[in-house]
Amino acid sequence: MTDLFAAAEPPKSAFQPLAEQLRPASLDEVVGQQHLLGPGKPLRLAFEARQPHSMIFWGPPGVGKTTLARLMADGFDCEFIALSAVFSGVKEIREAMAQAEASQRLGRRTILFVDEVHRFNKSQQDAFLPYVESGTITFIGATTENPSFEVNSALLSRAAVYVLKPLNETELGQLFDRARERALADLNFAGEARERLIGVADGDARKLLNLLEQLRIAARGARISDIDGEFVASALAQNLRRFDKGGDAFYDQISALHKSVRGSSPDGALYWFARMLDGGADPRYLARRLVRMAWEDIGLADPRAARVALDAADTYERLGSPEGELALAQAVIYLAVAPKSNAGYMAWNAARAFVGKDKSRPVPEHLRNAPTKLMKELGYGKTYRYAHDEPEAYAAGENYLPEGMGEPGWYQPVPRGLEAKIADKLAHLRALDRAAGKED
Repeated sequence: MTDLFAAAEPPKSAFQPLAEQLRPASLDEVVGQQHLLGPGKPLRLAFEARQPHSMIFWGPPGVGKTTLARLMADGFDCEFIALSAVFSGVKEIREAMAQAEASQRLGRRTILFVDEVHRFNKSQQDAFLPYVESGTITFIGATTENPSFEVNSALLSRAAVYVLKPLNETELGQLFDRARERALADLNFAGEARERLIGVADGDARKLLNLLEQLRIAARGARISDIDGEFVASALAQNLRRFDKGGDAFYDQISALHKSVRGSSPDGALYWFARMLDGGADPRYLARRLVRMAWEDIGLADPRAARVALDAADTYERLGSPEGELALAQAVIYLAVAPKSNAGYMAWNAARAFVGKDKSRPVPEHLRNAPTKLMKELGYGKTYRYAHDEPEAYAAGENYLPEGMGEPGWYQPVPRGLEAKIADKLAHLRALDRAAGKED
């Protein structure tokens, strides 16, 4: 009976996730990353030379970081040790190093693969350095975050950084066809279903294969073999686009939104705004950023822009999603088409920088407050000129800066929007100053 049951067991691969079943067994099976793996490209040359070197793979999830590390261990005939920074600590690092040293004594090289290396703290990352320098291990780290900020400079200087890219639609299509041929031959996918799956996968190979696995289970449960776009939509739970609310994708997209507004591109700004909402960004965060954009990139060229942004934020607070998102979207459009000026932003930064490094200059006597008899006797405020009593409500030639400090000229209005009129007003006031004998 034991033999009978053993014979009836499905093959081991039947229990593996589809992503594991289709993991490439050779470099030629890897889909994507041709900028690194194509003829004459860096990683291809490293494989052909059979000379491993420490490196860091930087890229979004599901683009082949772990696969490439495993292929390198096979290609270079090295021992392979994998650590996850999420689950590993000092104990696991020490055990891995002891294993690598034992292999070195036997004449075997070791590739140590550290997934999500950015999650290790500085001391943990430093622990690898002596083993890298001695040749005990070839270090391969994988990270979804910018290694310039998340990996120690000492470790970063000893490793080449390779940027892995999301798979494009053609590459995801190749992976889709491979999965159908090898594991999903019993299912028929309509063109719309294929297109929708590739779109939802959003450049992530692992996500595509996981989605296909979910569909396979759903299709068997529904006892169907023909998959159309409607079945894909109903069978899969809502799958958000790739979006790490604290990672590079988040900051890249908010940067794209801000630059689109600054560049007066309403369509570009709407696209990135919609992408961020689709990816799960908090609309309240986006509302705060819109207010910042209004003051940083529009400023006094159109002071209404800040009011529009604040009103949109208040509207969202009252209505919530999705109704309130319309107000935010229209604020995005208004900011994008408004006249642009960073004159106020630049003036404030210049003034703050000057004060931060300058000495403490005393307030001129004519500008000082004189609430007591003694202060009045000392001359505080004695020669102050009340602007409302002057022609055009302007005390021409008066000085409002500390003694000995020249006019810094921090605020330089641009010739756009309301600031064009502000520039004319300031030019007129400067002319009155000169007529009153004040030097520029």
